[in-house]
This record gives sequence, C-alpha cells and structure tokens, in this order.
Amino acid sequence: MGNFRLNRLFNPVSRRCLDVAVDHGFFGEPSFLMGIENLDTAVATLVAAGPDAIQLTPGQAHRLQSVPGRAKPQLVLRTDVANVYGQPLDRHLFSTHFPDAVEQAVRLDAVCVVANLLHLPDRPEVREHCIRSIMALRHECERFGMPLMIEPLVMQDNTVAGGYMVDGDLAKITALVRQAAELGADLIKADPTDDVNQYYQVVEAAGVPVLVRGGGRVADAELLQRTADLLEQGAAGIVYGRNIIQHPNPAGMTRALMAVLHDGYDAAAALELIDKE
Repeated sequence: MGNFRLNRLFNPVSRRCLDVAVDHGFFGEPSFLMGIENLDTAVATLVAAGPDAIQLTPGQAHRLQSVPGRAKPQLVLRTDVANVYGQPLDRHLFSTHFPDAVEQAVRLDAVCVVANLLHLPDRPEVREHCIRSIMALRHECERFGMPLMIEPLVMQDNTVAGGYMVDGDLAKITALVRQAAELGADLIKADPTDDVNQYYQVVEAAGVPVLVRGGGRVADAELLQRTADLLEQGAAGIVYGRNIIQHPNPAGMTRALMAVLHDGYDAAAALELIDKE
C-alpha cells in the first residue's frame, strides 16, 4: 500500500527523482547551516526551481506544505536526529527518531519518511540505535501506508577523516545497503562508491530503488558527470543537498540536474543550463 505514495515522488516518464535535502539543521552542527540560514528563502527558491521533492524535518515541513497549488515539490520527511557529525565527537553518541514520526508524515502529506542506518568504526551502539528506530518506523509505516527510505551511511574514523567524511568502500556500502533492504526499506539513499563503475553492485544488492547521496560540494562539471554515470549504473535518482543549496545559483543547478535525470542530457549539455535564464 505504501508504494502508492511513491507515484508522486518519481517522474512518471523517466521514473527518476531529484530530492533536495534541506534538513541539515536537524543535526545541530553550525557548518551545516551554510546556504539555508534563511530557510524560508531557501525553500521558496527550490519550490520555484521545481525539483521532484524537498527533504525537510517535522518542524520545518510547513514551509513547503503551506505553499498553495498542486505543482510544488513533494515532501520527504526526515524522522531521526543524531550527533555523529561533530569534530571532535561527543563522548556519548546517539541516534533517535520522533516517536510519532509516521503520523506526522501522514498529517503533513509526505510521500515518504527517511531514517539513517549509521555505521561508525568501533561504535556499534549507534548502529543499534538506528536499527531500533527503523524497526519501530517500519511497523508504523506498514500501518499507515507510508513508504520508508533508509539511508545507509558508512563513515570513516572521525579522528582521521573529520566529522562528515564517508567511506566509499564498495563492500562496506553494499553490506549496509543490503541490511537496509532486509530491514524493510521501500527505497534506499546510499553514498556513491569510490569507483562509480561498481555502483551497479549496490543497486543489485538493494533490490529496491536506490537514490544516490550527494555529499560535499564538488565542481559543477564533476557533479553532473558523476550523476550521469551513476544513472548509467542503475540508480533511480539522487538526493543532493549542499551541491544545490550552497551553489551560487541553486535554481540553475536544479535545472541542470533535472535535465540529466529526466531529459537525457549529458553532463556537458546540462552544464550550459546552469546560468541560462
């Protein structure tokens, strides 16, 4: 039943999706607010640009859902908060979800909810917290017909890599993605592998639609080419945040990415759309 809502998330022709993540303020890290200091302005800019979805938190979802009309992007609702991105890390790490997250998603007319499945070296308790959250969310998602997006996130050792660095190892990503599928994900948001040409193995392991996480800011041409390459590997779409909201022209970057996703543009042709009015 929950998959009916996904008909609003994916483009009916390309069957792909661009979800713009602007839920970064949930995690309490000052650097995460760059580009979304004024969330009303950020959301208004994105609504006008017209991605398939915007990812927000329960406390901020009204900024999208109060926009009148039927043509606005769909809401993807972030349900969980963690303190795993700091440098240095807190001594006590946690990941927890809103106890009534799925009911809130129904009231807010979301197309799906999203929750992390975090793997940190030598911190298995954080992964356990995530698994418990996912199990509770899965139960409620089944009850209310709400799709569940799980975000498997393999992180590097914080003392070596810093507070937000991911591990692109194929075996680690594939194993965590498979665990997300086993836990009942309707779709999965996963990091790209170090070798993009291996990403088809992540897609195969998932068995459900895979949306690729964007990560840190990179050059426009690199981002568009990587996106095209990942789609060639079978990805069903992308969830990008900082590469759009921190871009000098968020609407232009959205336009370029939508052209790659839905209109078959190659990276070079899409690059020309960024500054085109």
